[in-house]
Amino acid sequence: MDSLIAAAGRALAAGDALGALKRVALREDPAALALRGIAMAQLGDFARARELLRRAARGFGSHESTARARCVVAEAEVALAMRDLGGSPRSLLAAADTLEARADLANAWHARLLSARRLLLLGQLEEAGAALAQLDAAGLPPALAAIAELSAAELALRSLRIEPARVALANARAFAEKARVPALVAEVAEAEAALDRPAARRWTGDASQSIRLDEVAALLSSDALVVDACRRGLQLGRSWQPLARRPVLFALARALAAAWPGDVDREALIEAAFHTRRPDETHRARLRVEIGRLRALVAALASIRATPRGFVIEPHEARPIILLAPPIDGAQASLVALLSDGAAWSTSGLAMALGASQRTVQRALAELEAEGRVRSIGQARSRRWLAPPLAGFTTILLLPAALPFA
Repeated sequence: MDSLIAAAGRALAAGDALGALKRVALREDPAALALRGIAMAQLGDFARARELLRRAARGFGSHESTARARCVVAEAEVALAMRDLGGSPRSLLAAADTLEARADLANAWHARLLSARRLLLLGQLEEAGAALAQLDAAGLPPALAAIAELSAAELALRSLRIEPARVALANARAFAEKARVPALVAEVAEAEAALDRPAARRWTGDASQSIRLDEVAALLSSDALVVDACRRGLQLGRSWQPLARRPVLFALARALAAAWPGDVDREALIEAAFHTRRPDETHRARLRVEIGRLRALVAALASIRATPRGFVIEPHEARPIILLAPPIDGAQASLVALLSDGAAWSTSGLAMALGASQRTVQRALAELEAEGRVRSIGQARSRRWLAPPLAGFTTILLLPAALPFA
């Protein structure tokens, strides 16, 4: 390795992309192309970075498998930054195996960390936890250790394990300060600030109160029956009744919880569940059917009783009912939460993360764009979607697959 390549590599490790480019900007050999690609990625030009990394990988010979594997890892990191999640992770894991076999442990660990972060974005929390468990942060370089601890903190927050998240964030801050990378220190500080921001609204009767993540965790572990509008279901202690795929039943449960301990008249329930203000007998008949279905689903948690004007929900053993509402509401809340991370997402990446079809996501994005809440850049397959960061609260509870990991 010549002195310019070595100096450029040291500059990139310290986060000095411009310093690295000064050393290799005019060179076309594969090692210089790879370093230029990484520098362009650090500067935010991901399309150019991907092109340079692919050229570098093609330029390395068959006997330079370690260098090619490093290019694969770097391109995977660019894809993650672009929120291009559609590719197979097999090439990344194969590159990690190659690097481990060649004793390049730092880049092998980096590859496995990228795989874990991809799983987190997709909401596959159990798989992400298993991948992170294979990494020992104490044995990683400081910058990688900080990212590993940040990922562990996000995993803990997504499952509302607040104390493990605090410990991971404290470790991440220590590693980031040791690495002396300003962008990494700022990312840790932003993650720590999320713990003190409102994460949801607690409704009891007509009163609403903004609560933090630790207060949400305490609420969900209490003896109250929680109608959770963030995850769309009902929770009582360890008992969980999901209603995310039953929107009509959830709309009824939410309306009943919002009015508790009072009842809700039939016309209001019809409007909430069927979105019509002119109910007829067919709507009233359908309401009776849907109330019967909801009553059967929540029988272990509460009963639903008919009253002269409508229906009322009554939890067993005189427990309170609390409605937990997200800080932003609407059918596209999870979509907005994903876009608020500041990255430019592809439609396919959003569809994978949400577990929805691309057509469904495209319709939702069109509605949000008409409302001015998101914007697009690029055309056709290169089109990406952005939204302004949501200040003042954290959207952790709105991200896909929040809380199931124990």
